[in-house]
Amino acid sequence: MLEVKTIEKPDERRDFPRGHIEVLHLSGLDFAVGTFEPGWRWTESVKEIAGTDSCEVEHRGIVARGRMRIRMDDGAESEVGPGDVYVVPPGHEARVVGDEAVVLYDVGGEMATEYAKAKGPS
Repeated sequence: MLEVKTIEKPDERRDFPRGHIEVLHLSGLDFAVGTFEPGWRWTESVKEIAGTDSCEVEHRGIVARGRMRIRMDDGAESEVGPGDVYVVPPGHEARVVGDEAVVLYDVGGEMATEYAKAKGPS
């Protein structure tokens, strides 16, 4: 079945301090557009929502604009920017670098289905 949706009309939007994600759900694809404003940092914006010490969502996608620094729980670090394609496994922290908002397109699915969603009681 052919499906076409536009990112201009997302199925869902999740807001958090200094950022938001917009989500499209299609058959076989959960797609997220993340926007992170200057000063955004996972530990300050999403940690409380996620209820974990670091981000436990896997990310796969491409950066459209801005720069982001990623630090894995094991100490490995990298920076991504426009045109960079990334795979970031669970167990990391991230922050916006500089004064430009980061816009990224995430096709891994977990960002669309799990990111910035409050966890229920265990």
